[in-house]
Amino acid sequence: MILTFSLLSAVIPPQGAQAAYLGDRVLVPYSQGYDVQQLQRDLSYLGFSPGSIDGIFGLQTLAAVKRFQAQSGLEADGVVGKATANAIIREVSKPVSTLASPTQAVSTPAPSRFLSFSGRDIENLARLIYGEARGESYEGKVAVAAVALNRLDSKKFGQSLSEVIFQPGAFTAVSDGQFYLKPDAISYQAAEAALRGWDPTGGAIYYWNPATATSKWVWSRPLIKTIGRHVFAR
Repeated sequence: MILTFSLLSAVIPPQGAQAAYLGDRVLVPYSQGYDVQQLQRDLSYLGFSPGSIDGIFGLQTLAAVKRFQAQSGLEADGVVGKATANAIIREVSKPVSTLASPTQAVSTPAPSRFLSFSGRDIENLARLIYGEARGESYEGKVAVAAVALNRLDSKKFGQSLSEVIFQPGAFTAVSDGQFYLKPDAISYQAAEAALRGWDPTGGAIYYWNPATATSKWVWSRPLIKTIGRHVFAR
């Protein structure tokens, strides 16, 4: 749920959390961490079968990296430096012809919108979805992401997606640390769906849970619709 008034200080990752994202450092066999898990997930998405997505750079991950490098015209040395990481992120960020949802067909907008976001943006949006909308329907998950993107488009909440998400007090998941939980696969699907243009909210820039919201001000906003446990408004 969005916090509308409290000015909480920025939350840092909990002690022991992996701060590195894919591309932040060079990955080699036996590297471990969140960025290795992101590498494995992306390779799996691209069809290169890295084995278990466990955050450990093992032999299967090494073989998958080499196959990707060879197919991409890179030196197949198994080392994931900037060139390989950027190539993977570019491939993962390419638009697809249909939305990855079993129940909702949505046309794919121009790819320039999607490609303007980085792999880290997708990661942060998936984390926001998992922290804010865990337990909501697929539509409800996409709706949360759409609000963040609508805020970015409005230019009133930040000039980048990271600024929107980490604006002090903006999202409960960031304030209480749930943002730093590992997202599930459906959260990534929902993030990409929103980035490709699906906005189930009809342009909302606020949402809240009526069962827990204490602010009277939020009810003064023009209401649009309710999706699951959240009310969405302009």
